[in-house]
Amino acid sequence: MELIFVHGALVRDGEWWWRPTAQLLEARTGIRSRALALPSCGETGTAQGGLVADAAALRTLLDEVGEAIVVGHSYGGTVVAEAGRHPAVAHLMYVSSYLPDAGQSQGAIMSGVGDPASIGDNGDGRLALTGYDPASFGARFLQDADAETQREAFERVTAQSAAAFVTPTTAAGWQGVDSTYLVCADDRSTSIELQRIHAARATRSVDLPTGHHPFITRPDLVVAQLRELLDR
Repeated sequence: MELIFVHGALVRDGEWWWRPTAQLLEARTGIRSRALALPSCGETGTAQGGLVADAAALRTLLDEVGEAIVVGHSYGGTVVAEAGRHPAVAHLMYVSSYLPDAGQSQGAIMSGVGDPASIGDNGDGRLALTGYDPASFGARFLQDADAETQREAFERVTAQSAAAFVTPTTAAGWQGVDSTYLVCADDRSTSIELQRIHAARATRSVDLPTGHHPFITRPDLVVAQLRELLDR
């Protein structure tokens, strides 16, 4: 069993975001983690793609493993959906994320409920967060982390292909797969209302008393839920 982490929108370096949980998970269970590099965020060194390219990258990584738990954070859940069913997927875990039906785009999901983050046109076919500095970014997305972690997180903010946001999904890879949704009850980015809409589509849901990134701020809680999956 391995774990594959699919990070959210408008950031890079999934390994950094997942590291606190990866280290604790390996120490307690022996399970190693991989973080998917998203083409839409310019992480693969090739021509930048959108949702379709991200989903293809996930399928390619799944082809390399025998069995995996896939964790989708925020936009990562839409990538999981578009990737479709894969025989290597044993469990899905969603963290403040989305389980879209086929035909839904990330942009439509984000604009439906709550107070979406400020995102603007980068002028080159990409979108980027606008109006944030390390302090305001931290206050919205990582209010339960220390200032140094907030600064390091902001350094990993990046522009992302607009195609990641406007392309409708063609599959719903979460359907028929055992899944757990971690509702981040103190999230200032994704509304609780929107989280609960998507959590209702998962096999089960659990509330965590955290902001948008519990795998950074409370890795113990995330690992506890992963261990429950392993014991099923």
